[in-house]
Amino acid sequence: MKLSDRFGVAETLAYALLKAVGKKKEEWTIAIANYVVSIPIFVDSAFVILNPLVKALSKRTGKSVVSLGVALAVGLVITHSLVPPTPGPLGVAGIFGVDIGLMIALGLGFAVPIMIAGVLYAKWIGKKTYQVPNEEDDGFIRPTQQAAYQEFVELATTREKELPSLGRSLLPIVLPIILIFLNTTLTALELDNGMYGILIFLGKPIIAVSIGLLAAIYALAGSLSRAESLDRMEEGIQTAGIILLVTGAGGALGNVLRESGAGNYIAEQIADLPLPAILIPFFVATIVRLVQGSGTVAMITAASISAPILSQMDVNMALAAQAAAMGSMIFSYFNDSLFWVVNRMLGIKDVKEQIMVWSVPTTICWGVGLVSLLVANLFL
Repeated sequence: MKLSDRFGVAETLAYALLKAVGKKKEEWTIAIANYVVSIPIFVDSAFVILNPLVKALSKRTGKSVVSLGVALAVGLVITHSLVPPTPGPLGVAGIFGVDIGLMIALGLGFAVPIMIAGVLYAKWIGKKTYQVPNEEDDGFIRPTQQAAYQEFVELATTREKELPSLGRSLLPIVLPIILIFLNTTLTALELDNGMYGILIFLGKPIIAVSIGLLAAIYALAGSLSRAESLDRMEEGIQTAGIILLVTGAGGALGNVLRESGAGNYIAEQIADLPLPAILIPFFVATIVRLVQGSGTVAMITAASISAPILSQMDVNMALAAQAAAMGSMIFSYFNDSLFWVVNRMLGIKDVKEQIMVWSVPTTICWGVGLVSLLVANLFL
């Protein structure tokens, strides 16, 4: 990431996106693009890879990094939660015996109103918490006034002559995304022999991002000495350290709660309540998510508990599978690693602001999902 920053990679992408979409459409473009990107790769990996683009866009357009970052995270997390071949919805579809194609179609459909609500919130919270990267790009500042859009258009025209080409800028970002996509697709198709096995290995997130780093070194850092390249990478490790520490702590908390069995116990009690059948997997997933933090574990647990109950009822099992997936989106907070990834990378440190930046939008997505589910249940 530091090598990319040094050569203006994210800045190049920001200017290209700015020219393509124009004024006041950046949040929508980011959300829609990542609505697609998150289908084949893990949301945490995608956010880390694409966060430099958010910072560059914020710096070059004057838009709050919070509005752009929340739009990015919302676009990623929705399809990650609802659309196979990500592990959660893929496993839920298998447990409920739902056709994968139907699960994908329903997930993409439900994702649209949820994403709209999420982006509208992102635009609002960005105005409430107006924050942009500082000049050194190693922190954030909160100006009292947003800079004029025209200033950034004029700056783009001047700066583009000094920046790497769009192709070289895209390579370190697109290459790991393609490799992770191949890993997910080949694993889902159970193709692991010969060349397929090599591609699956290369598509593991750590390996794929390392290959992206090598691409950045050879495509962008040719003019740097070995010592300078190592210095830039060392800066990146220092920046990532606190994020890894906090994210790992959040994941550990979730794992402790998960291993205690508290989530399963509460879920079984929920399943015994006199709820409408379609809402059983939804609220089981909701409770499990709140207890232990992992959306994937929540939806799989909800599916495992509710599928045997619903199989004896007149219920659309495809909608029930989506209910388990949507119920897992509620109120991401301290025991969810993505909560820390989003907030730390956007420079949000105050607890109240952290909740506003990520816990509230995930809950809005959950609420819109609940309404969409009930409406769909009337017709399907």
